[in-house]
Amino acid sequence: MSTAATREDVKAAVETAYPDENAYTLGNWTGQLHRFRHEIEVGDLMVLPLRSGLVAIGRVEGDYEYQPDGEDGFPHVRRVKWYVKDAQRERFRPDLLDSMGSLLTVFELSRFGAAERIAGIADGGADPGRPGADEFAATLTEPAKLFEEVRRRSADDPLTLSVRDLLGIWNAQRRYATVVEQISNDLALRGLVTVPPFTEGSLESSVSVIPAGSEPGEERTSELTRSGMTVVETESQAIAYRVSNLEVANRMPEFVRVGDSLRSATTLMVLRGYSQLPVLDGADRLRGVVSWESIGLARMSAPDASLAAATVRAREADRSDDLLDWIPDIQRTGYVLVRDHDHKVCGLITVADLTVQFGTRVRPFVLLEEIEQRLRRAVDAAIPLERIRAVVPSRRASKVHSAADLTLGVYGHLLKVEENWASLAWTIDRQLFLDALEECRKFRNSLMHFSPDPITEDQLRPAQGLLDLMRSLDPHS
Repeated sequence: MSTAATREDVKAAVETAYPDENAYTLGNWTGQLHRFRHEIEVGDLMVLPLRSGLVAIGRVEGDYEYQPDGEDGFPHVRRVKWYVKDAQRERFRPDLLDSMGSLLTVFELSRFGAAERIAGIADGGADPGRPGADEFAATLTEPAKLFEEVRRRSADDPLTLSVRDLLGIWNAQRRYATVVEQISNDLALRGLVTVPPFTEGSLESSVSVIPAGSEPGEERTSELTRSGMTVVETESQAIAYRVSNLEVANRMPEFVRVGDSLRSATTLMVLRGYSQLPVLDGADRLRGVVSWESIGLARMSAPDASLAAATVRAREADRSDDLLDWIPDIQRTGYVLVRDHDHKVCGLITVADLTVQFGTRVRPFVLLEEIEQRLRRAVDAAIPLERIRAVVPSRRASKVHSAADLTLGVYGHLLKVEENWASLAWTIDRQLFLDALEECRKFRNSLMHFSPDPITEDQLRPAQGLLDLMRSLDPHS
């Protein structure tokens, strides 16, 4: 590739070398080779996750070279000075570690301030976490430091941090039941609670970690209340899909005031693309809602109708309500306003918000389903049933009638057999594929454990990458 000055030059070389590959595979390989040849620059950091489970970190010291007698049959070379060859994965926070999970051999870590964070680890420091995170919370790298900080503080200066940062202290990203149980137990052993419960709200919601007994008692007041933070007593911290788990339920919507003109309301609605606006009084109490429907009805009676005439009673959900109970109302009216424990408006949920939320939750299952369907079809078409049954425990073998009866884990065992892999006639690296399949299996298992928190793009990347690879193997289906 020394003479390949552009991406098109690289593509032409790849197409010449691999004339039988499909367009998707050629495009994939072209992109990686172009990055290796042109986009990587001298001075860039290089991160190499090793099969041993360790991570190497270095800095690029040379331009692209072609060495026909290169070590282990790798003629394309970039010189790297390795500063760290044995970094434990525990040194990377989960969001950064998950970013490294890709089926691409060469790709850029560009999110969450990856370059600065990796440079810090290479210098022997700790991963400070994503930019924009609470700088103080980033110093609480283990539960013991959290407990020490809580003990150090006075009752009128509670430790407050986001749910995301609290989970990060336990190296967790989502509130799976096992994670919630571990954190709750660890806090309880030290006589601590979070207010409000960290199982409520979104990942960006704030909680205070305080000694048990400081939360409201029978008189429903506490040191936190007297210090200006209003809290309420809760009966349980059980996981449920709460209204407050939606980010929009914790974001104050735009509004109009009692006494404003209807013209102001309609102008704001058009500018922002809103279908409704809450109407608040001078004390920020909800007095109703104005919508295009209510405006139309008011103007049928009086063309010059006022805001008061177009204001109708609003449906309100408490932020601790079960979200599923409110879905029929949201579908029927198009929205529901959310109130906090002081009965003040704190959010607005629309049908569009539900579509985004549940679309995000469904997408991982759709990806996994297509991966399994493609595996079933490929295996059934190429591998005889007796060889499929051979990798299943003998007591269950008779119940296997096709590849549809296999789990993702069993597919891994099946394709470790040389004869079975050869039967597929796939021109890809078997070990990389099996590694990706195993990562996908673990991801699928994690989905089976309920969490109110959304799956991130970084967490989806391995499954999406495996699906893209399988589509490239059979592009016409």
